[in-house]
Amino acid sequence: MTKTSMTLLALACALALSACSAGKPDAEAAAETAHATASSAGLPKGDIRAGQELATNGGNGIAPCTSCHGAEGNAPIGDIYPKIGGQYADYIAHALQAYRGGTRAGGNADVMAAQAKALSDQQIADLAAYFHSVPTQLHDLSNVN
Repeated sequence: MTKTSMTLLALACALALSACSAGKPDAEAAAETAHATASSAGLPKGDIRAGQELATNGGNGIAPCTSCHGAEGNAPIGDIYPKIGGQYADYIAHALQAYRGGTRAGGNADVMAAQAKALSDQQIADLAAYFHSVPTQLHDLSNVN
């Protein structure tokens, strides 16, 4: 490749990147691109504090998550409610999206679907971030005799 063609290629790349940023400052455009989707669920980056607030106090016509899953998602009020504290954020996000979309069945799907329908993508991301951030009491089957 000649020096001229390398220069033209570099210029073309710079113009393409500039067009993608829609006139935003470089740092802002890069941050937006990096955080456009923060999970495999295609959601924005979650805010732990906002998730804690929603999980503890509810909002948008939904009950607090803790009313069934208990404090920090680790003290369910009955055996039919799972512990969700410390769960993978992507798992929670995908589950809430499936409940919201009506594609997740079984167990308490009707209850969860009613709750999740009112959640925005940002709220799902926030809840997922919060529950992932708390100490887990989940156990896997390793070391089970």
